Amino acid sequence: MSFDPATLRYNEAGLIPAIAQDAQSGEVLMMAWMNAQAVAQTLQTGRVTYWSRSRQAFWIKGETSGHTQELVAFRVDCDRDCLLVTVNQVGAACHTGRRTCFYTEVQDGKEVEISPVMADD
Repeated sequence: MSFDPATLRYNEAGLIPAIAQDAQSGEVLMMAWMNAQAVAQTLQTGRVTYWSRSRQAFWIKGETSGHTQELVAFRVDCDRDCLLVTVNQVGAACHTGRRTCFYTEVQDGKEVEISPVMADD
């Protein structure tokens, strides 16, 4: 059976959440949005492409930073309203320079940063 991005359940803005996970470690790296064209482009090129809601434009992860995401697997959840992309991540996934966007943990009612900014190589 061939895959058709139009069969996904997009929100009222035509977007679907996409969770990026490191293919080797299983670490959750980030969540961003895709539209049908970003989904198709990701599958066609193997370079993960998202839709920027603030810029109203496509962005290929790592295009300006060099911190790329190479697609390993593309999964659709049971409700077809969320995506999981497993990736080979080069460098930081987060725009703050951290490996993951999920670097803040709530511990005993306080926010604690658990992931440092990565050093530039």
